[in-house]
Amino acid sequence: MLRALSIRNFVIVEALDLEFEPGFTVLTGETGAGKSILIEALSLALGARAESGSVRAGAQRAEVVAEFQIPDGNPALQWLQDNDLQSDEAACVLRRVVDLSGKSRAFINGSSVPVQQLKTLSEWLLDIHGQHAHQSLQKSATQRALLDAFAGTADLAQTVRTAFNRWQEARQHWEDWQARSEALLEEKARLRDDVRELETLDLGPGSWETLQAEQARLAHAASLQEGAQFALDTLAEADDAVQARLQAVADRLGSLIEFDSSLLPGADLIESAKIQLDEAVHALRRYAMGMETDEEGLGRVESRMQAVLAAARRHRVRPEALHTHQESLAARLETLEAAGSGTALKAAADAAESDFRRQAETLSARRTAAAAALGQTITDTLGQLAMGNGVFEIALTPLERATAAGLDEVEFRVSAHASRAPESLARVASGGELSRISLAIQAALMAVTSVPTLIFDEVDTGIGGRVAEIVGRLLEELGARHQVICVTHLPQVAARGHHHLSVTKTEQEGGVNSTIQVLSREARIEELARMLGGVTITPTTRRHAAEMLSH
Repeated sequence: MLRALSIRNFVIVEALDLEFEPGFTVLTGETGAGKSILIEALSLALGARAESGSVRAGAQRAEVVAEFQIPDGNPALQWLQDNDLQSDEAACVLRRVVDLSGKSRAFINGSSVPVQQLKTLSEWLLDIHGQHAHQSLQKSATQRALLDAFAGTADLAQTVRTAFNRWQEARQHWEDWQARSEALLEEKARLRDDVRELETLDLGPGSWETLQAEQARLAHAASLQEGAQFALDTLAEADDAVQARLQAVADRLGSLIEFDSSLLPGADLIESAKIQLDEAVHALRRYAMGMETDEEGLGRVESRMQAVLAAARRHRVRPEALHTHQESLAARLETLEAAGSGTALKAAADAAESDFRRQAETLSARRTAAAAALGQTITDTLGQLAMGNGVFEIALTPLERATAAGLDEVEFRVSAHASRAPESLARVASGGELSRISLAIQAALMAVTSVPTLIFDEVDTGIGGRVAEIVGRLLEELGARHQVICVTHLPQVAARGHHHLSVTKTEQEGGVNSTIQVLSREARIEELARMLGGVTITPTTRRHAAEMLSH
């Protein structure tokens, strides 16, 4: 609920601080006193367009601060938390400052915010019913939400929205697959050929290095054989071979050791050298015996190397990287093969659509049933509110394409006379009629609407007498469930208020100033008497006013 309103230098208000109570509060005053100032100030605090004319003459800026107490369960609490704008208590302070150029700044709980966030938050806090920017009754989304509130289908509507989003996501996956399917088929065919080609090469880690070594050995077989034989000749097979001469050295030193034992270390080393030389000769002899030229084998190796190099050029990788590249291509092919034909994606999209339509059809049926009941209830109430034989109906028109809101468009329609076909509320309702229609709707929805504060402006335009009493009674009943504030010029409505505020305008140095004060019972009698009797207030008028207030 609205707890307090502080206004500084706004239009003709210099300074005003008001506290508000629960229940039904009426706001009265002479014509031109500035009753609409409170509504305009609240509208500014809630995100209405700022204008330079909002600043009081002689001031540099205007400021409006509105403080709200947010009831448990109101979506505003979660919104504030999600946007890191919550306060320590379940309260919210909205502040708007406007300078002489018309530029404004907005604040929520002391934090600077875009004006759009004020508008978003205000939808859960307060609704102004009248010819003002915050009037939302003409919006299709508002009409649909009101119908869902009456029908008790708000949760189902959210389920439908969720199902619609799931359907759209699944459908997008399927359509994306379709768009890519031809290209994917071509890619899979190309990958199969590439993988088959590389598998034929039978390459593994280090294969290229092994091939290079084999080619080098076969290409230099004659030189290798000649080198091995030369080594054998030099070491063992020539007349002056190293092996024989080393043996002679060993024998000579062996015969001298008995004369000088210090030769023994050298002799031992020579003996070790003999052993190693013998092993080298045996190894070289085995190598020479097994080594022979293999032109056919060399051709096969070089042919394989050419195939590897050609594949490397086609795939634009180095020969030694072909094995890794093959593994990468095989992995990509496996991924594409696992994606299948898209049948699963199509089935998922069809299932999501079926679920959405099942839920949406249930929602449409419940909305249709509720629309007839709500339309008749509002029509009956409008008849009591001086709208003659007016007819109110709620039309559900099937949409060509389903939306997240369901399968139908919800439209409020009204006609001033039963003989005329109802037309869109936005086109045919005047400001006063729109306010009374809002009142009738709120009366029908007062048990289910979640907005804690309702403000009515001009609901009594063009009515009086018995109808005015009915309007007052409806507002009083609304005040039992919500905080209701009503700007009125009818004493029948004002007398029904739980609280009464009076607006007065005074001439003072520096210009006109508008003030608002809370009226006591005696002051209320005087104000009601003024509203009843005009300029001259008689004792009879006062008695009548007191009688009205007592009922």
